Amino acid sequence: MKTGKGPAPLMMSNSTVCPSQKLHPSLPWLMVVFYLGGFLLNSLSLCIFGSRAMKWNSGVVLQFNLAISDMMVTPAAPFIVLYSLWDDWPFCLFLCQLKGFLLSVHVYGGICFLTLISIHRCSTVARHRGPAQSRMANPRFVRRLCTAVWVGLLLQGLPFFGLLDTWVDAENSTKCLSGYQPNMAQFFFGYNLAVLVVGVVVPFCVFGHLLRVVGRVPVQRQGPGGGRQGPCGPGHRCLHCQLLSRAEAWYYASFTVSAANCCLDPLLYCFSSPRFREALRGTLANARKPSLIRSFRQQRVQRVKIVLTSQTVP
Repeated sequence: MKTGKGPAPLMMSNSTVCPSQKLHPSLPWLMVVFYLGGFLLNSLSLCIFGSRAMKWNSGVVLQFNLAISDMMVTPAAPFIVLYSLWDDWPFCLFLCQLKGFLLSVHVYGGICFLTLISIHRCSTVARHRGPAQSRMANPRFVRRLCTAVWVGLLLQGLPFFGLLDTWVDAENSTKCLSGYQPNMAQFFFGYNLAVLVVGVVVPFCVFGHLLRVVGRVPVQRQGPGGGRQGPCGPGHRCLHCQLLSRAEAWYYASFTVSAANCCLDPLLYCFSSPRFREALRGTLANARKPSLIRSFRQQRVQRVKIVLTSQTVP
């Protein structure tokens, strides 16, 4: 597929293509901080999950898959930050498509696994059913469910490799996965509309139902304008470009929120778990053992040297 160049297509013939606007400089740096923090916390979580001290159950399986979905954005994070700083995509088309694929799997994967964690906790904790009465407490069933979710996530991201394209504007700046791409407007609208229903509306309906279920569970209560804008040509074009610029800013702000969520997920769903904290303490204790053994050996060698020197001295 060739890179789109030239004037806007016929669907935008009544207006001129809007020039891209620079983002606030704080957004890229916030993304750097959150992406780095999320990478470190999720890496530590995956190391704990892979340790022998971790005892696996259905809840741990869901937390493990949530950590993997948060890590999916790591390969795309440098490209997201650089593109937000440069406002230009100097890389190849495949990397642009890979960025869209990883972002889609990361965002909707987090939504799906957070939904499953909520269902798991509602069915095993809020309703007090116990492991024998809830299928969500069966690790084998949860593994199959997570496998089905990953298959759906990979399938929904495949269209990016065949349909996503870049665009070179009048300033010779290449756009990738941007609202300033008139050649991708129909694809963005159709894809987001289809995925929005399955990936956002359905999970939020599930959350609403779970909140209603949890609300029925008895809980013991303890204790008691902006300034005016300058002239901007035709009114409809001015409004269109202003809305597009704001949408682009909120688009990257959502990246920042998503990156912050990568930091919150390990803290809320991993480090808050007693089982996870127990495994973390066991891993740290095992890591300290070699140093203790080494220090004990050094002390023993020093004692032997002292004994030998005392015997040789007349």
